[in-house]
Amino acid sequence: MFQEVLSRLGLRDTQSGVCAGDWVAKPGGGEIVSTNPATGDVLGRVRAAARGDYDRVVASAHETFLKWRLVPAPERGQVIRSLGDALRRKKQDLGLLVTLETGKIRSEGEGEVQEMIDMCDFAVGLSRQLYGLTIASERPSHRMFEQWHPLGPVGVVTAFNFPVAVWAWNAAVAAVGGDTVVWKPSARTPLSAVAVEHIVQKVFADAGHPGVFSLCVGGKDVAQWMADDPRLPLFSATGSCAMGRALSPRVAARLGRTLLELGGNNAAIVTETAELDLAVRAIVFGAVGTAGQRCTSLRRLFVHESIADALLDRLVRAYRSVPLGNPWEDGVLLGPLISREAVEAMQTALGELVAQGGQVVYGGAPVNRPGHFALPAIALARADMPIVARETFAPILYVIRYKSLDEAIAWHNQVEQGLSSAIFTDSLRQAEVFLSPAGSDCGIANVNIGTSGAEIGGAFGGEKATGGGREAGSDAWKAYMRRQTCTVNYGRELPLSQGVRFDVSS
Repeated sequence: MFQEVLSRLGLRDTQSGVCAGDWVAKPGGGEIVSTNPATGDVLGRVRAAARGDYDRVVASAHETFLKWRLVPAPERGQVIRSLGDALRRKKQDLGLLVTLETGKIRSEGEGEVQEMIDMCDFAVGLSRQLYGLTIASERPSHRMFEQWHPLGPVGVVTAFNFPVAVWAWNAAVAAVGGDTVVWKPSARTPLSAVAVEHIVQKVFADAGHPGVFSLCVGGKDVAQWMADDPRLPLFSATGSCAMGRALSPRVAARLGRTLLELGGNNAAIVTETAELDLAVRAIVFGAVGTAGQRCTSLRRLFVHESIADALLDRLVRAYRSVPLGNPWEDGVLLGPLISREAVEAMQTALGELVAQGGQVVYGGAPVNRPGHFALPAIALARADMPIVARETFAPILYVIRYKSLDEAIAWHNQVEQGLSSAIFTDSLRQAEVFLSPAGSDCGIANVNIGTSGAEIGGAFGGEKATGGGREAGSDAWKAYMRRQTCTVNYGRELPLSQGVRFDVSS
C-alpha cells in the first residue's frame, strides 16, 4: 500500500531532504528514518541538510525573492490557485501518507490536505485584497496612506501533528504577499513534507516561478540556524512552549520577527444549562481525536457540580465505544500516539496525577499490540494540581467540578498557555461572560463548540505562553508583509506637522 502511494506521489527517491529553485540535491547531513507509529515499520529514509546545504537553500530563496516580489499579487494568486488544484488531485494519496506517518485516522489525514486546499482558495482571494489605508493628513495639499510590501524569505518550522496543513497556513499567505518560504518540517514526518515539496516544485516550475518554496529537512540544528539567520526576517514556528523559549530569544537577538504557535493546555466549561448530547460529542472529539495530539486538544474539563456525575457517566460510555486500531482502516476513530516516548510521557503524567490525589476513572493503559497505542484516559482532578497545569501531549482528560462560573473561569485562566477554550451553555448571560474581557484569556473562545479544530477564515493562535502568533485568515497576512506609511505633497508649500515653524532662507 505504502509503495503505491509513494509512486503516485512521484517519490521514487525519498533520500533528498533539501530542495530549492530548480535543483534537488542529496544533502550531506545524517539520515532521518520515518516510521509508521501504528506498526513500527520503516516507511522511508530522508537525508538531513548539512550547514552548507542549508546556506544554499536560503541563498536561493533570497535570490528568488528579489524577482518574486515584483510579480503582481493577483498573478501570484493564480499560481497558488494552481497549487490548490494540484493538491485536490493528490488529496487521497497525500492524506493517506499523512495517516501512515502521523497515525491520524484516514478522515483526519485527508481533512488536513483539504485544509491546505482551503488555504490556497483563501490566498487566491487575498491576492486582490492586500489593502492599505488612506489617512487624513493634518497638512493641506497632502495625501497620507499606508501600503504593504513583501517582507522577504520566511522561515517556517512545523510540528509532527499537522505535518502539511500548518505549512500551508504560512506558505500560501506568504507567497501571495510576495515572500519566498524555507520550510523545516518535523523530523518525525519528513516524507509528507517531501511529497508536498514535489507537488509544489512542479506547479511553480510550470508557472515559470521555480524556487518560491524550499525544503530543508533536519533536526533542532536546522531550526536554530533559521532562528539565528538575518536573511529570514520572519521566523514562524509551531511546537512546544519549551521550543519557543529556546528559539524566540535567538530571533530577538538579531531583531527579527517571530510568529509562534506553541502549547495549548485547553479547557472547556460545561454549565448546568448545557445540552449534554452536544457537549459529549465535542468533548470526546476534542480529547480523543488525533490521540490527544492537537495543539487544540481538550485537556481540562470544568463541570458544574450539579451535572458532573451524569456527564461523567456519559463520557465513560462514549470512551468505551471509540474504535481503536490501524488508522487507515474504515471505522477506526483512534490511532496511535506518535512514539514510544509519547506513551511513556502519558504514563508518567497519570502516575503524577494519582500521587497528587487524583483518580483515573477510565483508560490510560498502553495497548498490547504493535505500535504506540494507549487507551484514552478520563481522570478526576483538582484545579490546583501541578499536573493539571502542565500540558501532556496525549489523550488525558482532567475532569474538575466547580460551583460558580466565576470560579470555573478563574481556574480556566490560571495555566500559562492561552490557545483554545470553550463553554457549553444555553444561557446567553453565561456565554457573554465567557466572551467578555473578564472571561476566557485565550486566542480562541467558542460557545457550544469544542476546543479542537478551527476554520481557516479566522486568525488562528493564542496568548501568553502559546506565543501570541496568528496564522491563516482574517488579517494574519500582515505578519508576512512590511507596512509603509507614505505622504505625498501635491502642493507648492511645505507645511510641517504639529504646526512646527522652521524658517530658513533659501
